[in-house]
Amino acid sequence: MIARIRAAAAVSVALTLPLLGAAVTPASAAQCGGSFQNFIGAFSREAAAQGISQGVIQQALGGVTEDPKVLAFDRRQRGTFRKSFEDYARTRVGPARIKRAKALMARHAATLSRVEARFGVPRELIMAIWTMETDNGADMGKLPVVRTLATLAHDCRRTDLFQTELMAALKIVQRQDLPLRDMLGAYAGEIGQTQFLPSSYIKYGVDFDGNGHVDLRHSIPDVLASTANLLKVNGWKKGQPFGLGTANFEVMREWNRSEVYRQTLHYFAGKIAQ
Repeated sequence: MIARIRAAAAVSVALTLPLLGAAVTPASAAQCGGSFQNFIGAFSREAAAQGISQGVIQQALGGVTEDPKVLAFDRRQRGTFRKSFEDYARTRVGPARIKRAKALMARHAATLSRVEARFGVPRELIMAIWTMETDNGADMGKLPVVRTLATLAHDCRRTDLFQTELMAALKIVQRQDLPLRDMLGAYAGEIGQTQFLPSSYIKYGVDFDGNGHVDLRHSIPDVLASTANLLKVNGWKKGQPFGLGTANFEVMREWNRSEVYRQTLHYFAGKIAQ
C-alpha cells in the first residue's frame, strides 16, 4: 500500500487510507490541533511508553516541523475516482510499461516462482502492482515520512489513523528495517516500491531475502513477497481468477478500494501475461 497516493495516480487518499490502516489500534494519546510542538512532545511520551527508544524518538522527532504542502495536498482530495476504467487504463497501461514489466518478470523469474509457491498470487498481478505503484521503484516519493505523518497526525481530520501510522514508522526505524534517511515516501507517508503505509509495512512485510530485515525500498525479494503476502493474508484464493465479480477481485480491495484501479490491475496483468 501499498496504494500510491499521488496526484498523477488520480487515486484519492480517501479511497486508499482506510484500507491500509484497518484493524490497527489507534495510538492517539496526543491532542491534535493547537501547538505542533506540544503535540510532538505528547506523542513522544506516548512513543516512549510503547517501547520506542529515546534515541529513535530524538532522531526522528527532534526538530520536526509541519509540512504545509502535505496539508494542501490532503485538502485537495475529493474521495472520488472520476475516470472511467477505459480512460484510466489508457493512461496507466502502455507499451513501455508492459515491455519493462515483462523484462523484469523474466529477470526475477526465480524469485517470483518462490513467491507464487508460498503465497499463491500470480506473478503477473505482482508485476502489475509493482509497475503501477512506482514504475518498479523509479518513483517512490521523496518526502520525509516522519514529517509527513506528524503533519497529518497533528491535523484533526484523521488523527487516530495518522498517529497510528506515525508510531508504526518509528517502529520501522527502531527494528532497523530502514534507517531514518531512507524513510522517504509520498504524500500520505507510503513507503517503498509498492507503497506500503507503515502499519502495513509492519503487518505484512516479509524478509524474503533472509537478511534479518524487511526492506521495501531496496530488496526486490522483500518487495515482491510482501506485496503477495498482503493479498494472501486477506483471503487470496490460489489458482482462482481475479477479474471483476470474483472473490479475488474483492480481496484486492485491501490493496485499493477503487474498482477502476483494480480493473486496471487485472487488465495490466493480462497484458503482461501475453
